[in-house]
Amino acid sequence: MFGLADFWRFLWSLLLIYPLVIFIHELGHAFFVKLLGGNFRLMIGRGRQLFKKGPFSLHVMYFLDSYCEYAKLQWNNRLTHFLVHAGGILFNLASVLILNLLISNGYLEERKVFEQFSYFSVWLSVFSLVPVDYGDENYSDGLAIYYVLLYRKWPKLTG
Repeated sequence: MFGLADFWRFLWSLLLIYPLVIFIHELGHAFFVKLLGGNFRLMIGRGRQLFKKGPFSLHVMYFLDSYCEYAKLQWNNRLTHFLVHAGGILFNLASVLILNLLISNGYLEERKVFEQFSYFSVWLSVFSLVPVDYGDENYSDGLAIYYVLLYRKWPKLTG
């Protein structure tokens, strides 16, 4: 049964936990772009811009969407583009692994918030792998990885 306590937990998840998971995902893409000599632009949310600092911008509806765009990499091959497109998934899964290690070694106590964080991180990782063409040459991470590995096509990153 969905009660009032569940509603507050839902709002907490929607407004704080899921945006954090999205930010970690996009940070994964940006990390590999920077590591491989490229430039990126990272946007969190949709709507009116609230804040902009360098390549990062935060928008009013910060919980709704996000994307990372990147320009030419210094090393232009299958491995580098694979790492950029898989970076978000790798960061999400690594964050769950690190959280689980901290809990299992007694550095953190088990809490519902960590369970929700892990759930959303794995959920986003799995659904990022689903090959989807969003139109206008915007692809899910999974479809971009497919194009990189099979066709040596370097799709733009907006995932």
